[in-house]
Amino acid sequence: MAETPLDRAHAKLEAAPDDAALRLRFFDLLAGAELFVLLAAEAEGDDISPEVFPIDGVSYVVAFDTEERMAIFTGRVAPYAALSGRALAPLLANQRLGLALNPEVAPSAIFLPHGAIAWLAATLSRHPEEVEAHTISVKAPVGIPERLLVAIDEKLASASGFARHAWLVSAAYSDGRGGHLLAFVDAVPGAEPGLARAVGEALTFSGVEAGELDVAFFRASDTVVARIAKVGLRFDLPDVEKLGAQTAPGMDPERPPRLI
Repeated sequence: MAETPLDRAHAKLEAAPDDAALRLRFFDLLAGAELFVLLAAEAEGDDISPEVFPIDGVSYVVAFDTEERMAIFTGRVAPYAALSGRALAPLLANQRLGLALNPEVAPSAIFLPHGAIAWLAATLSRHPEEVEAHTISVKAPVGIPERLLVAIDEKLASASGFARHAWLVSAAYSDGRGGHLLAFVDAVPGAEPGLARAVGEALTFSGVEAGELDVAFFRASDTVVARIAKVGLRFDLPDVEKLGAQTAPGMDPERPPRLI
């Protein structure tokens, strides 16, 4: 059976359980993973009824990071729902349920109690603040930790098709503030909230303490884009025309399933 990113992250965490960066990395991958949730009955529209297993007084929903692992666990054809960890976490948190990930079928088997799932849901629910200010000057970014650059790159790769590219710069604003800015160019209409949340997650799960990163959206024709392009660090996303406005699992929080 092929090793998955969650297997590798879990192995590193087991080898160094007190490493906060590895723990954040595991939860970041869990949030972005497509999970196959075992159901008690076929889904009815947006309503799903997961199988719930009580273990040592804690109720867990069972999910797997591949369909093959789910089939091995059940040994039969079983109803399931495919959800991102990002979409699943708040559903479980609201019902005070834990998550049994890959039980008995993978090296990444782990039982995450309600407290861990509630933390993940709360972390993922943080929204960037909107600021009413104009960018008055931009220059090359400095002092960005490597792990944050890697986290941004990975997040934007998973958001393929939602913008043409993004530029990272240091910026000064009309209200006197200054800081780092990630400027998206030609984002698909409606994708802005999801992209902003993805950047927020990159900052959170990178483990950079007291870090701040502003997000802005521009059209390629905006005059500021030419200034940004001269000094910024560019992150490319795949061609938006080929992918259109399709939505990746968990990118649209306005249409989550409901647990029943």
